[in-house]
Amino acid sequence: MKSTVESLSPTRVRLAVEVPFDELKPSLDRAYKQIAGQVRVPGFRPGKAPAAIIDRRVGRGTVLNEAVQDAVPRYYADAIQETGAKVIGQPDIEVTKIDDGDVLAFTAEVDVRPDLTLPDLAGLSATVDEVDVADSDIDEQISALRDRFAVLQGVDRPVQSGDYVSIDLSASVDGEPLPDAASTGMSYEVGSGELMEGLDDALSGMSAGETKEFTTELVGGDYAGRTADVSVTPRSVKEKELPELDDDFAQTASEFETLAELTEDIRTRLQRVKQAQQGSDARDKVLDALLAATDVPLPDSVVETELNWRQENIDRQLAEAGMSREDYLKAQEQSEADIDAEMRSSAEQAVKTQLVLDALADAEQIGVSDQDLTEHIVAEAQRYGVAPQQLAQQVQQSGNLASLVADVRRNKAMRHALAAATVTDSAGNPVDLTPLLGPDEDDEAADGTADPTVPDEQTGEQAQADAEGPAAEAEQHSDDASESEAEQRS
Repeated sequence: MKSTVESLSPTRVRLAVEVPFDELKPSLDRAYKQIAGQVRVPGFRPGKAPAAIIDRRVGRGTVLNEAVQDAVPRYYADAIQETGAKVIGQPDIEVTKIDDGDVLAFTAEVDVRPDLTLPDLAGLSATVDEVDVADSDIDEQISALRDRFAVLQGVDRPVQSGDYVSIDLSASVDGEPLPDAASTGMSYEVGSGELMEGLDDALSGMSAGETKEFTTELVGGDYAGRTADVSVTPRSVKEKELPELDDDFAQTASEFETLAELTEDIRTRLQRVKQAQQGSDARDKVLDALLAATDVPLPDSVVETELNWRQENIDRQLAEAGMSREDYLKAQEQSEADIDAEMRSSAEQAVKTQLVLDALADAEQIGVSDQDLTEHIVAEAQRYGVAPQQLAQQVQQSGNLASLVADVRRNKAMRHALAAATVTDSAGNPVDLTPLLGPDEDDEAADGTADPTVPDEQTGEQAQADAEGPAAEAEQHSDDASESEAEQRS
Protein backbone atom coordinates (compact mmCIF):
# COMPACT_ATOMS: atom_id res chain seq x y z
CA MET A 1 0.00 0.00 0.00
CA LYS A 2 1.16 3.54 -0.78
CA SER A 3 -0.39 6.62 0.80
CA THR A 4 0.15 10.37 0.58
CA VAL A 5 -1.42 13.30 2.38
CA GLU A 6 -2.26 16.68 0.89
CA SER A 7 -3.21 19.66 3.04
CA LEU A 8 -6.38 21.35 1.75
CA SER A 9 -6.64 23.82 4.64
CA PRO A 10 -5.38 24.09 8.22
CA THR A 11 -8.22 21.77 9.24
CA ARG A 12 -8.69 19.45 6.26
CA VAL A 13 -6.52 17.00 4.31
CA ARG A 14 -6.88 14.64 1.37
CA LEU A 15 -5.39 11.17 1.74
CA ALA A 16 -4.58 9.36 -1.52
CA VAL A 17 -4.19 5.61 -1.20
CA GLU A 18 -3.10 2.99 -3.76
CA VAL A 19 -3.38 -0.72 -2.99
CA PRO A 20 -1.77 -3.36 -5.23
CA PHE A 21 -4.40 -5.82 -6.34
CA ASP A 22 -2.67 -8.85 -4.83
CA GLU A 23 -3.14 -7.26 -1.38
CA LEU A 24 -6.91 -7.37 -1.94
CA LYS A 25 -6.99 -11.17 -2.00
CA PRO A 26 -8.27 -11.53 1.63
CA SER A 27 -11.10 -9.08 0.89
CA LEU A 28 -11.90 -10.85 -2.40
CA ASP A 29 -12.00 -14.20 -0.62
CA ARG A 30 -14.41 -12.81 1.98
CA ALA A 31 -16.54 -11.28 -0.76
CA TYR A 32 -16.80 -14.60 -2.66
CA LYS A 33 -17.65 -16.44 0.55
CA GLN A 34 -20.33 -13.95 1.54
CA ILE A 35 -21.96 -13.87 -1.90
CA ALA A 36 -21.79 -17.64 -2.25
CA GLY A 37 -23.77 -17.95 0.96
CA GLN A 38 -26.47 -15.66 -0.44
CA VAL A 39 -27.09 -17.24 -3.85
CA ARG A 40 -28.17 -20.75 -4.74
CA VAL A 41 -26.18 -22.47 -7.45
CA PRO A 42 -27.52 -25.82 -8.69
CA GLY A 43 -25.09 -28.63 -7.96
CA PHE A 44 -23.31 -26.84 -5.12
CA ARG A 45 -24.02 -26.70 -1.42
CA PRO A 46 -24.70 -23.15 -0.05
CA GLY A 47 -21.44 -21.23 0.22
CA LYS A 48 -19.43 -23.78 -1.77
CA ALA A 49 -19.80 -22.44 -5.32
CA PRO A 50 -16.39 -21.66 -6.90
CA ALA A 51 -15.34 -18.11 -7.77
CA ALA A 52 -15.73 -18.61 -11.52
CA ILE A 53 -19.35 -19.71 -11.07
CA ILE A 54 -20.05 -16.73 -8.79
CA ASP A 55 -18.56 -14.38 -11.42
CA ARG A 56 -20.92 -15.77 -14.03
CA ARG A 57 -23.98 -15.72 -11.74
CA VAL A 58 -23.66 -12.24 -10.18
CA GLY A 59 -20.87 -10.58 -12.14
CA ARG A 60 -17.25 -9.85 -11.31
CA GLY A 61 -18.17 -6.20 -10.70
CA THR A 62 -20.46 -7.14 -7.83
CA VAL A 63 -17.68 -9.16 -6.22
CA LEU A 64 -15.18 -6.30 -6.65
CA ASN A 65 -17.61 -3.82 -5.11
CA GLU A 66 -18.10 -6.10 -2.08
CA ALA A 67 -14.34 -6.49 -1.70
CA VAL A 68 -13.79 -2.73 -1.92
CA GLN A 69 -16.39 -2.13 0.79
CA ASP A 70 -14.45 -4.51 3.00
CA ALA A 71 -10.96 -3.24 2.13
CA VAL A 72 -11.29 0.54 2.04
CA PRO A 73 -11.94 1.11 5.79
CA ARG A 74 -8.90 -1.00 6.73
CA TYR A 75 -6.57 0.71 4.28
CA TYR A 76 -7.90 4.12 5.26
CA ALA A 77 -7.01 3.32 8.89
CA ASP A 78 -3.55 2.16 7.79
CA ALA A 79 -3.08 5.40 5.82
CA ILE A 80 -3.87 7.47 8.93
CA GLN A 81 -1.24 5.62 10.91
CA GLU A 82 1.27 5.86 8.07
CA THR A 83 0.83 9.59 7.47
CA GLY A 84 0.24 10.59 11.10
CA ALA A 85 -2.88 12.61 10.21
CA LYS A 86 -4.73 13.76 13.35
CA VAL A 87 -8.20 12.85 12.16
CA ILE A 88 -11.19 14.20 14.13
CA GLY A 89 -14.09 13.72 11.71
CA GLN A 90 -15.62 11.21 9.33
CA PRO A 91 -14.05 10.97 5.87
CA ASP A 92 -15.56 11.62 2.47
CA ILE A 93 -14.22 8.63 0.56
CA GLU A 94 -14.14 8.34 -3.22
CA VAL A 95 -12.88 5.27 -5.06
CA THR A 96 -10.95 6.74 -8.01
CA LYS A 97 -9.65 3.61 -9.68
CA ILE A 98 -10.38 -0.13 -9.76
CA ASP A 99 -8.22 -1.98 -12.27
CA ASP A 100 -9.06 -5.66 -11.94
CA GLY A 101 -5.79 -7.45 -11.36
CA ASP A 102 -3.79 -4.23 -11.09
CA VAL A 103 -4.63 -1.62 -8.44
CA LEU A 104 -7.29 -0.10 -6.19
CA ALA A 105 -7.03 3.65 -5.60
CA PHE A 106 -9.17 5.91 -3.45
CA THR A 107 -9.07 9.32 -1.80
CA ALA A 108 -10.39 10.37 1.59
CA GLU A 109 -11.02 14.00 2.51
CA VAL A 110 -11.33 14.45 6.25
CA ASP A 111 -11.09 17.11 8.93
CA VAL A 112 -7.99 17.06 11.11
CA ARG A 113 -6.87 18.69 14.30
CA PRO A 114 -5.10 21.97 13.41
CA ASP A 115 -1.58 22.72 14.60
CA LEU A 116 -1.89 25.48 17.19
CA THR A 117 0.65 27.93 18.55
CA LEU A 118 -0.13 28.34 22.24
CA PRO A 119 0.75 31.48 24.21
CA ASP A 120 3.10 31.60 27.17
CA LEU A 121 0.80 30.57 30.03
CA ALA A 122 2.76 32.72 32.47
CA GLY A 123 1.63 35.75 30.50
CA LEU A 124 -2.06 35.02 31.07
CA SER A 125 -3.80 37.10 33.72
CA ALA A 126 -7.27 37.58 35.13
CA THR A 127 -8.94 39.81 37.70
CA VAL A 128 -11.86 38.58 39.78
CA ASP A 129 -14.05 40.12 42.45
CA GLU A 130 -12.69 40.31 45.97
CA VAL A 131 -14.17 37.87 48.47
CA ASP A 132 -16.10 40.06 50.88
CA VAL A 133 -18.77 38.76 53.25
CA ALA A 134 -20.77 41.81 54.28
CA ASP A 135 -22.93 42.01 57.40
CA SER A 136 -25.94 42.41 55.11
CA ASP A 137 -25.16 39.02 53.56
CA ILE A 138 -25.21 37.41 57.00
CA ASP A 139 -28.39 39.27 57.95
CA GLU A 140 -30.06 37.94 54.81
CA GLN A 141 -29.17 34.35 55.72
CA ILE A 142 -30.37 34.75 59.30
CA SER A 143 -33.60 36.35 58.13
CA ALA A 144 -34.24 33.39 55.85
CA LEU A 145 -33.56 31.02 58.76
CA ARG A 146 -35.92 32.95 61.04
CA ASP A 147 -38.54 32.80 58.31
CA ARG A 148 -38.27 29.00 58.23
CA PHE A 149 -39.00 28.82 61.97
CA ALA A 150 -41.78 31.41 61.98
CA VAL A 151 -45.28 30.47 63.13
CA LEU A 152 -48.59 31.73 61.80
CA GLN A 153 -50.96 33.42 64.20
CA GLY A 154 -54.58 34.32 63.43
CA VAL A 155 -55.37 38.03 63.49
CA ASP A 156 -58.63 39.98 63.57
CA ARG A 157 -57.83 42.83 61.20
CA PRO A 158 -57.87 43.64 57.47
CA VAL A 159 -55.43 41.81 55.18
CA GLN A 160 -51.91 43.24 54.80
CA SER A 161 -49.06 42.35 52.51
CA GLY A 162 -47.14 39.41 53.94
CA ASP A 163 -50.21 37.85 55.55
CA TYR A 164 -51.26 34.29 54.88
CA VAL A 165 -54.90 33.95 53.95
CA SER A 166 -57.22 31.05 53.25
CA ILE A 167 -59.27 32.08 50.22
CA ASP A 168 -62.16 30.90 48.09
CA LEU A 169 -61.56 31.76 44.44
CA SER A 170 -63.66 31.52 41.28
CA ALA A 171 -63.37 32.96 37.78
CA SER A 172 -65.45 33.24 34.62
CA VAL A 173 -64.97 34.44 31.04
CA ASP A 174 -67.99 36.05 29.37
CA GLY A 175 -70.17 34.61 32.12
CA GLU A 176 -68.88 31.05 31.61
CA PRO A 177 -67.36 29.64 34.85
CA LEU A 178 -63.84 28.23 34.60
CA PRO A 179 -63.70 24.96 36.60
CA ASP A 180 -59.91 24.92 36.66
CA ALA A 181 -59.85 28.38 38.29
CA ALA A 182 -62.19 27.51 41.16
CA SER A 183 -60.78 26.59 44.57
CA THR A 184 -61.85 26.54 48.21
CA GLY A 185 -59.64 27.05 51.25
CA MET A 186 -56.53 27.81 49.21
CA SER A 187 -53.58 29.05 51.27
CA TYR A 188 -51.95 32.13 49.76
CA GLU A 189 -49.25 34.59 50.81
CA VAL A 190 -50.41 38.09 50.06
CA GLY A 191 -47.87 40.06 48.06
CA SER A 192 -46.17 37.01 46.56
CA GLY A 193 -47.75 37.59 43.14
CA GLU A 194 -47.78 33.84 42.53
CA LEU A 195 -51.37 33.37 41.33
CA MET A 196 -52.74 36.10 39.08
CA GLU A 197 -52.36 39.77 38.34
CA GLY A 198 -54.62 41.93 40.55
CA LEU A 199 -55.16 39.39 43.33
CA ASP A 200 -52.79 41.04 45.80
CA ASP A 201 -54.36 44.45 45.24
CA ALA A 202 -57.84 42.99 45.68
CA LEU A 203 -56.97 41.21 48.94
CA SER A 204 -55.23 44.17 50.52
CA GLY A 205 -57.56 45.76 53.07
CA MET A 206 -60.19 43.00 52.93
CA SER A 207 -61.59 41.39 56.07
CA ALA A 208 -62.38 37.71 56.63
CA GLY A 209 -65.73 36.79 55.04
CA GLU A 210 -65.72 39.77 52.67
CA THR A 211 -66.06 39.14 48.93
CA LYS A 212 -64.53 41.25 46.19
CA GLU A 213 -64.53 41.01 42.41
CA PHE A 214 -61.84 42.15 39.97
CA THR A 215 -60.72 41.47 36.41
CA THR A 216 -57.44 39.99 35.19
CA GLU A 217 -55.88 38.76 31.97
CA LEU A 218 -55.31 35.00 31.93
CA VAL A 219 -51.80 33.91 31.00
CA GLY A 220 -52.23 30.14 30.55
CA GLY A 221 -54.68 27.46 29.53
CA ASP A 222 -57.34 27.52 26.85
CA TYR A 223 -58.31 31.09 27.71
CA ALA A 224 -54.81 32.59 27.69
CA GLY A 225 -54.97 36.27 26.72
CA ARG A 226 -58.68 36.56 27.61
CA THR A 227 -60.04 38.80 30.38
CA ALA A 228 -61.60 36.94 33.31
CA ASP A 229 -63.95 38.12 36.07
CA VAL A 230 -62.58 36.87 39.39
CA SER A 231 -64.28 36.60 42.76
CA VAL A 232 -62.19 36.19 45.94
CA THR A 233 -63.23 35.68 49.58
CA PRO A 234 -60.66 35.46 52.41
CA ARG A 235 -61.88 32.99 55.07
CA SER A 236 -59.10 33.58 57.58
CA VAL A 237 -56.16 35.93 58.02
CA LYS A 238 -52.86 34.97 59.66
CA GLU A 239 -49.64 36.85 60.14
CA LYS A 240 -46.15 35.46 60.39
CA GLU A 241 -44.59 35.68 63.83
CA LEU A 242 -40.78 35.51 63.71
CA PRO A 243 -38.81 33.97 66.60
CA GLU A 244 -36.69 36.21 68.77
CA LEU A 245 -33.10 36.48 67.58
CA ASP A 246 -31.27 35.04 70.62
CA ASP A 247 -29.40 31.99 71.82
CA ASP A 248 -32.64 30.00 72.12
CA PHE A 249 -33.25 30.56 68.43
CA ALA A 250 -29.73 29.39 67.61
CA GLN A 251 -30.28 26.17 69.58
CA THR A 252 -33.64 25.57 67.86
CA ALA A 253 -32.48 26.34 64.35
CA SER A 254 -28.98 24.81 64.42
CA GLU A 255 -26.48 22.66 66.29
CA PHE A 256 -24.95 25.74 67.92
CA GLU A 257 -25.47 26.88 71.49
CA THR A 258 -25.22 30.62 70.94
CA LEU A 259 -26.29 33.13 68.33
CA ALA A 260 -22.67 34.25 68.01
CA GLU A 261 -21.58 30.73 67.04
CA LEU A 262 -24.38 30.46 64.50
CA THR A 263 -23.45 33.83 63.01
CA GLU A 264 -19.80 32.86 62.70
CA ASP A 265 -20.74 29.59 61.02
CA ILE A 266 -22.87 31.45 58.50
CA ARG A 267 -19.98 33.82 57.81
CA THR A 268 -17.62 30.86 57.24
CA ARG A 269 -20.08 29.14 54.90
CA LEU A 270 -20.62 32.32 52.88
CA GLN A 271 -16.85 32.77 52.69
CA ARG A 272 -16.49 29.30 51.16
CA VAL A 273 -19.31 29.92 48.70
CA LYS A 274 -17.80 33.18 47.52
CA GLN A 275 -14.35 31.64 47.26
CA ALA A 276 -15.79 28.87 45.11
CA GLN A 277 -17.48 31.47 42.91
CA GLN A 278 -14.22 33.40 42.75
CA GLY A 279 -12.42 30.26 41.62
CA SER A 280 -15.05 29.58 38.98
CA ASP A 281 -14.77 33.15 37.69
CA ALA A 282 -10.98 32.80 37.60
CA ARG A 283 -11.28 29.63 35.55
CA ASP A 284 -13.64 31.26 33.05
CA LYS A 285 -11.48 34.37 32.68
CA VAL A 286 -8.20 32.49 32.31
CA LEU A 287 -9.83 30.27 29.70
CA ASP A 288 -11.12 33.36 27.88
CA ALA A 289 -7.60 34.83 27.94
CA LEU A 290 -6.13 31.57 26.63
CA LEU A 291 -8.65 31.36 23.80
CA ALA A 292 -8.20 35.04 22.89
CA ALA A 293 -4.44 34.55 22.63
CA THR A 294 -4.70 31.47 20.38
CA ASP A 295 -5.55 31.48 16.68
CA VAL A 296 -7.81 28.47 16.14
CA PRO A 297 -9.07 27.48 12.68
CA LEU A 298 -12.25 25.46 13.18
CA PRO A 299 -12.98 22.16 11.41
CA ASP A 300 -16.35 22.64 9.71
CA SER A 301 -17.62 19.10 10.22
CA VAL A 302 -16.86 19.15 13.95
CA VAL A 303 -18.68 22.47 14.38
CA GLU A 304 -21.68 21.13 12.44
CA THR A 305 -21.76 17.97 14.55
CA GLU A 306 -21.65 20.03 17.74
CA LEU A 307 -24.34 22.37 16.43
CA ASN A 308 -26.61 19.47 15.44
CA TRP A 309 -26.20 17.91 18.87
CA ARG A 310 -27.18 21.16 20.56
CA GLN A 311 -30.25 21.57 18.35
CA GLU A 312 -31.34 17.99 18.98
CA ASN A 313 -30.81 18.49 22.70
CA ILE A 314 -33.05 21.57 22.76
CA ASP A 315 -35.73 19.78 20.74
CA ARG A 316 -35.61 16.85 23.17
CA GLN A 317 -35.91 19.13 26.19
CA LEU A 318 -38.83 20.99 24.62
CA ALA A 319 -40.60 17.71 23.88
CA GLU A 320 -40.11 16.55 27.48
CA ALA A 321 -41.51 19.87 28.72
CA GLY A 322 -44.47 19.68 26.32
CA MET A 323 -43.48 23.01 24.76
CA SER A 324 -43.43 23.80 21.07
CA ARG A 325 -40.51 25.58 19.44
CA GLU A 326 -42.80 28.55 18.79
CA ASP A 327 -43.65 28.78 22.49
CA TYR A 328 -39.96 28.59 23.34
CA LEU A 329 -39.07 31.40 20.94
CA LYS A 330 -41.87 33.53 22.37
CA ALA A 331 -40.73 32.90 25.95
CA GLN A 332 -37.14 33.79 25.03
CA GLU A 333 -38.32 36.82 23.04
CA GLN A 334 -36.06 35.72 20.16
CA SER A 335 -36.50 34.77 16.54
CA GLU A 336 -35.46 31.49 14.95
CA ALA A 337 -32.52 33.29 13.35
CA ASP A 338 -31.45 34.69 16.74
CA ILE A 339 -31.49 31.24 18.35
CA ASP A 340 -29.61 29.68 15.43
CA ALA A 341 -26.91 32.37 15.53
CA GLU A 342 -26.56 32.03 19.29
CA MET A 343 -26.29 28.24 19.10
CA ARG A 344 -23.73 28.38 16.29
CA SER A 345 -21.61 30.82 18.28
CA SER A 346 -21.79 28.51 21.32
CA ALA A 347 -20.90 25.48 19.20
CA GLU A 348 -17.88 27.24 17.71
CA GLN A 349 -16.73 28.34 21.17
CA ALA A 350 -17.09 24.79 22.49
CA VAL A 351 -15.06 23.30 19.64
CA LYS A 352 -12.40 26.00 19.99
CA THR A 353 -12.15 25.27 23.71
CA GLN A 354 -11.75 21.55 23.10
CA LEU A 355 -9.04 22.04 20.49
CA VAL A 356 -7.03 24.50 22.61
CA LEU A 357 -7.17 22.37 25.77
CA ASP A 358 -6.28 19.24 23.78
CA ALA A 359 -3.29 21.07 22.28
CA LEU A 360 -2.23 22.24 25.75
CA ALA A 361 -2.55 18.69 27.12
CA ASP A 362 -0.37 17.43 24.25
CA ALA A 363 2.24 20.15 24.77
CA GLU A 364 2.47 19.47 28.51
CA GLN A 365 2.27 15.68 28.06
CA ILE A 366 -0.67 15.49 30.44
CA GLY A 367 -1.82 11.95 31.13
CA VAL A 368 -4.92 10.44 32.71
CA SER A 369 -4.54 7.93 35.53
CA ASP A 370 -7.00 5.40 36.93
CA GLN A 371 -7.30 7.62 39.99
CA ASP A 372 -8.21 10.60 37.80
CA LEU A 373 -11.01 8.62 36.16
CA THR A 374 -12.26 7.29 39.48
CA GLU A 375 -12.39 10.75 41.06
CA HIS A 376 -14.20 12.16 38.03
CA ILE A 377 -16.79 9.37 38.03
CA VAL A 378 -17.39 9.78 41.77
CA ALA A 379 -17.90 13.54 41.36
CA GLU A 380 -20.26 13.10 38.40
CA ALA A 381 -22.19 10.38 40.24
CA GLN A 382 -22.75 12.75 43.16
CA ARG A 383 -23.86 15.45 40.74
CA TYR A 384 -26.48 13.20 39.13
CA GLY A 385 -27.45 11.35 42.30
CA VAL A 386 -26.44 7.85 41.16
CA ALA A 387 -24.01 5.25 42.47
CA PRO A 388 -20.46 5.56 41.07
CA GLN A 389 -20.51 1.89 40.04
CA GLN A 390 -23.72 2.47 38.10
CA LEU A 391 -22.29 5.47 36.27
CA ALA A 392 -19.06 3.62 35.46
CA GLN A 393 -21.08 0.74 34.03
CA GLN A 394 -23.14 3.13 31.90
CA VAL A 395 -19.97 4.74 30.53
CA GLN A 396 -18.57 1.34 29.58
CA GLN A 397 -21.80 0.08 28.00
CA SER A 398 -22.37 3.27 25.98
CA GLY A 399 -18.83 3.24 24.62
CA ASN A 400 -18.11 6.71 26.04
CA LEU A 401 -14.89 5.86 27.87
CA ALA A 402 -12.78 7.73 25.29
CA SER A 403 -14.97 10.81 25.77
CA LEU A 404 -14.62 10.56 29.53
CA VAL A 405 -10.84 10.34 29.27
CA ALA A 406 -10.84 13.38 26.96
CA ASP A 407 -12.97 15.36 29.42
CA VAL A 408 -10.71 14.52 32.36
CA ARG A 409 -7.61 15.36 30.33
CA ARG A 410 -9.01 18.76 29.35
CA ASN A 411 -9.89 19.50 32.97
CA LYS A 412 -6.29 18.76 33.93
CA ALA A 413 -5.02 20.97 31.12
CA MET A 414 -7.24 23.79 32.37
CA ARG A 415 -5.91 23.39 35.90
CA HIS A 416 -2.39 23.58 34.49
CA ALA A 417 -3.24 26.89 32.79
CA LEU A 418 -4.76 28.23 36.01
CA ALA A 419 -1.67 27.30 38.00
CA ALA A 420 0.58 29.13 35.53
CA ALA A 421 -1.58 32.26 35.10
CA THR A 422 -1.60 35.34 37.34
CA VAL A 423 -4.96 35.79 39.07
CA THR A 424 -5.65 38.73 41.36
CA ASP A 425 -8.78 40.15 42.95
CA SER A 426 -10.15 43.64 42.43
CA ALA A 427 -8.05 44.89 45.36
CA GLY A 428 -4.85 43.63 43.72
CA ASN A 429 -4.37 40.67 46.05
CA PRO A 430 -3.20 37.29 44.65
CA VAL A 431 -6.01 34.73 44.62
CA ASP A 432 -5.37 31.34 46.21
CA LEU A 433 -6.69 28.77 43.72
CA THR A 434 -5.49 25.72 45.66
CA PRO A 435 -9.05 24.43 46.33
CA LEU A 436 -9.77 24.60 42.60
CA LEU A 437 -6.46 23.19 41.39
CA GLY A 438 -6.38 20.14 43.64
CA PRO A 439 -3.19 18.17 44.33
CA ASP A 440 0.09 19.04 42.69
CA GLU A 441 0.41 17.44 39.26
CA ASP A 442 4.00 16.41 40.09
CA ASP A 443 2.68 14.08 42.81
CA GLU A 444 0.28 12.32 40.45
CA ALA A 445 2.41 9.34 39.51
CA ALA A 446 3.78 8.66 42.99
CA ASP A 447 1.91 5.36 43.19
CA GLY A 448 2.85 4.28 39.69
CA THR A 449 -0.73 4.29 38.39
CA ALA A 450 -0.43 7.24 36.02
CA ASP A 451 -1.05 6.33 32.39
CA PRO A 452 0.88 7.85 29.49
CA THR A 453 -0.71 10.74 27.65
CA VAL A 454 -3.93 9.64 25.96
CA PRO A 455 -4.20 11.45 22.62
CA ASP A 456 -7.70 12.42 21.55
CA GLU A 457 -7.17 11.98 17.82
CA GLN A 458 -8.54 8.78 16.33
CA THR A 459 -6.53 5.57 16.44
CA GLY A 460 -6.33 3.37 13.36
CA GLU A 461 -9.14 1.17 14.70
CA GLN A 462 -11.40 4.16 15.32
CA ALA A 463 -10.55 5.58 11.92
CA GLN A 464 -11.52 2.26 10.35
CA ALA A 465 -14.86 2.33 12.19
CA ASP A 466 -15.49 5.86 10.93
CA ALA A 467 -14.58 4.89 7.39
CA GLU A 468 -17.19 2.14 7.47
CA GLY A 469 -19.79 4.91 7.68
CA PRO A 470 -19.47 6.15 4.09
CA ALA A 471 -18.40 2.73 2.80
CA ALA A 472 -21.46 0.92 4.20
CA GLU A 473 -23.81 3.91 4.35
CA ALA A 474 -23.95 3.69 8.13
CA GLU A 475 -23.89 6.65 10.50
CA GLN A 476 -21.42 7.04 13.32
CA HIS A 477 -20.51 10.12 15.33
CA SER A 478 -16.86 10.95 15.73
CA ASP A 479 -15.29 11.08 19.21
CA ASP A 480 -15.64 14.87 19.26
CA ALA A 481 -19.39 14.60 18.70
CA SER A 482 -19.85 12.16 21.55
CA GLU A 483 -17.84 14.49 23.78
CA SER A 484 -20.78 16.91 23.59
CA GLU A 485 -22.83 14.56 25.76
CA ALA A 486 -20.35 14.78 28.63
CA GLU A 487 -21.64 18.19 29.80
CA GLN A 488 -18.21 19.41 30.21
CA ARG A 489 -17.74 22.41 28.06
CA SER A 490 -14.44 23.37 29.56
